[in-house]
Amino acid sequence: MTQAEELFERERAPLVHHAYRMLGTMTDAEDVVQDAFVRWHRTGHEHVRDPHAFLRATVTHLALDRLRAQKRARETYVGPWLPEPILVDESAVPEHVITIAEDVSFAFLLALERLSPLERAAFLLHDALDVPFSEVAQTLERSEESVRRLASRARRAIRETSPRRVEPPPAADELRARFTSAVLSGDMAQLTAILTEDVTLISDGGGKKPAAIKPLHGADHVGRFLIGVTRKGAAQAEVRPAAINGLPGFLLVADGALDGLWALETRGEKIAAIYVTRNPEKLASVAKAAALPIG
Repeated sequence: MTQAEELFERERAPLVHHAYRMLGTMTDAEDVVQDAFVRWHRTGHEHVRDPHAFLRATVTHLALDRLRAQKRARETYVGPWLPEPILVDESAVPEHVITIAEDVSFAFLLALERLSPLERAAFLLHDALDVPFSEVAQTLERSEESVRRLASRARRAIRETSPRRVEPPPAADELRARFTSAVLSGDMAQLTAILTEDVTLISDGGGKKPAAIKPLHGADHVGRFLIGVTRKGAAQAEVRPAAINGLPGFLLVADGALDGLWALETRGEKIAAIYVTRNPEKLASVAKAAALPIG
């Protein structure tokens, strides 16, 4: 491996993380970073004064191009859209898992999704990566005043959507077990007792797997939907506990293949949001990490 390749590999993980938050899909993030590697390899990188800034700018540009194309495709997406989930090592120290959850929580990624591509880039570069506005302006080929406005609008929009700070439940494993037991047994009273009154369920099937076509709200509505889904066959799947984007959740494995996953956002000792991913195209990263085929 050459010195230039070694330098890039040291930067690969943070670049993938940045691209994932830009795009909301790990598959695209990894593709973008690999494209950046090709550009890095073709560039006279020995003359690059700041390789870290160069690579970050390259990934940002490539992600912006892909994000604009995604925006058009998502206009015709069937049902609610969720970011592509990622599997997190549950054996990691709790503080590390919480940090990951705050960086890539579904609530935060969905808030980013409401921004324009340039707002998203300006906000992530400055607010998330602490890049000076002078460099953000150069990267986005805008004036410094312009990128300040972009970041400010993004910051305000994200604050208004109020993605909650991730707080681990006092007993995440116990809450997840109670939830699973209630859903599989069809115990409506037990289930609604651990849901907040304003709980939300978002189910992403992408038109390829059965899913709720609109977000569901309220403990009674969500509870009845979950028990109805179980009665239609979900109870036959094997339930494997997992941390999804830093949230407690589980994988559904049917006939040895990954059929979907659920992530539970908590508030205190109750569940405030449930994110269900069934679209097979969204399961590639998790299936790879879990060493499972996709059903």
